[in-house]
Amino acid sequence: MTVAIHIDDVSMQYVTNKVTNQVLQGISYEVEQHHFVSIVGPSGVGKTTLLRLLTGLMQPTGGRIVVDGKAIDGPPEGLAVVLQDYTRSLMPWLTVEKNIALPLGRQKLSKAERKTRIASSLEEVGLTGNEKKYPWQLSGGMQQRVSIARALATRPSILVMDEPFASVDAQTRFGLEDLVLKVRDDFGITTLMVTHDIDEAVYLSDEIIVLHGKPAMVTDRIEVDLGFPRSQVATRNTARFAELRTRVYEQVQGLAQA
Repeated sequence: MTVAIHIDDVSMQYVTNKVTNQVLQGISYEVEQHHFVSIVGPSGVGKTTLLRLLTGLMQPTGGRIVVDGKAIDGPPEGLAVVLQDYTRSLMPWLTVEKNIALPLGRQKLSKAERKTRIASSLEEVGLTGNEKKYPWQLSGGMQQRVSIARALATRPSILVMDEPFASVDAQTRFGLEDLVLKVRDDFGITTLMVTHDIDEAVYLSDEIIVLHGKPAMVTDRIEVDLGFPRSQVATRNTARFAELRTRVYEQVQGLAQA
């Protein structure tokens, strides 16, 4: 097993008005290369805080995070992020192709390679032919596809997603879920996602990490043994899917027996 992300005894606390607020305590787990891992837990438990630590935007007050063998002290190379609010992450005054090109400015690419990256990323997410459109001319689902294409254009080894489908309707969500599974397979990307949607976590993941408590700790690590490829109809209607969903729900709600 090759480990892409190693979280070692990570804790996080804030001090507000001289009061210490311990958000995370003793978080430890490993994410295997090419795996899809979801982080779930009740609202306010600290999922997004953990995501910010993983992306290097914040530093833990205890422990360390190692990405691709290197302890991070800032945004690590080879990591891309897709956020929930595509209306804020995309620049409305830039065309689709220029939005995708934004992060490529930090990479030493020829014009031909940049053009190839943009075209192949749009093809991957099913948006070929939309290069000259502006985000506001696209549906919400298409805008999130642009966000995913922009992440792919950097050729990341790790993709981090924060509630990436929470702002779209159910039908669009299903299509985007299948898209990210395709992306994972096509690019061999290690994917880490925060979500409140338990069904989504079960459908997409190789493993689910459950956070619970104040401060939050890892209360369960659930292997999702549903096999691949997955189907929105067939997979979700299996008895095993229902069993896994129930187990995750009980953990998130704090109903599981110790």
